[in-house]
Amino acid sequence: MNNSSILVYGVGIKGDKYPTRQGRHLKEYQTWVNIFVRCFDEKYKVGNPSYNGCSVSDNFKSYTFFYEWCQTQVGFNTVDENGKTWHLDKDLLFKGNKVYSEDACVFLPQRVNMILTSCKAVRGDNPVGVIFHSRDKVFIARCQFKGKNKHLGTYRNKEDAFVAYKTFKEAYIKEVANEYRTQIDPRAYEALMNYEVNIYD
Repeated sequence: MNNSSILVYGVGIKGDKYPTRQGRHLKEYQTWVNIFVRCFDEKYKVGNPSYNGCSVSDNFKSYTFFYEWCQTQVGFNTVDENGKTWHLDKDLLFKGNKVYSEDACVFLPQRVNMILTSCKAVRGDNPVGVIFHSRDKVFIARCQFKGKNKHLGTYRNKEDAFVAYKTFKEAYIKEVANEYRTQIDPRAYEALMNYEVNIYD
């Protein structure tokens, strides 16, 4: 069986134009395979339910196309200040996007990628950035800030707590965007500067 007929998760076409490894898997190939894991590996999605419903564009199903696309992307194979390679992001440019495609995906530093995530398991039914303190019957606004939980205040209702979180988070995202302005894709910078935190993100 030649390489061009090998499928990844029954969908991705390896082709035979570009190598998949040089001693170890190439960054292009590992990133490409990870897309299919997120979209089609049911065991992976059990622990990562946000990937339910995700799919891949026809072009991205081709390793040849994806390999060539990577070479033109800002941030591909870039290493951040902590020695971590940048991550492929699918939903910054189009919030809520579920399709990995050449038009929607950009590479981002891990720090930028992390500030865009939210922990739904911790907050339960509360708005993003808000937890309910059952003993005192108050709502607490807090945000991940430089690796720690930053307390943003205690409120009698969840709406006010959310406003405190939203105000802080949007300002923080802009601050980080400006730190990376000269490094990231201009489309990513614009999306970060215009990013809006919604109550149930």
